[in-house]
Amino acid sequence: MKIQDLQNVLKIVVLNMLIPTPLNLPSYPFKLVRDKNKLVIFDEIRKKYLVLTPEEWVRQHWIQHLINTKGFPKTLIQSEGGLKLNSLQKRTDIVVFNNLGKRVLIAELKAPSVKITQAVFDQVARYNMVHRVPYLLVSNGMQHFYCQINFENGSYIFLEELPHYTELNI
Repeated sequence: MKIQDLQNVLKIVVLNMLIPTPLNLPSYPFKLVRDKNKLVIFDEIRKKYLVLTPEEWVRQHWIQHLINTKGFPKTLIQSEGGLKLNSLQKRTDIVVFNNLGKRVLIAELKAPSVKITQAVFDQVARYNMVHRVPYLLVSNGMQHFYCQINFENGSYIFLEELPHYTELNI
């Protein structure tokens, strides 16, 4: 075997090691590119390639799922939006707006290896103290939780499924 052949085999092995594990979400045709020894993925919302981390893999799946399966308009989705919380700068993974520009859903996403614990729910609840959205989504790509909040009576319910965009009470 020639040196060139060995280098090609090694490149394939390295690339396969970089490809993330399948998630508990539909698969979509992502634009993946190898940049040096990193795999990058195209973010349709931010219109740029991003380093493919496990959390980014989950975020990109959710963006595609919201658009292609749940009918959320791409133009109303914000990815990695800024948020000020107690004078600290934070980032929400995904924020969805309605046609009037009002926030209606925030998503807190974790890597598949990160367990969804009370701390994750506390984090999204803190973010929602600022955003005050009626729908919350928490997922690590394997487990998904959906919550609908009623601010008028201070109640919330967990939903079996995230509603289609047209079914949201917004």
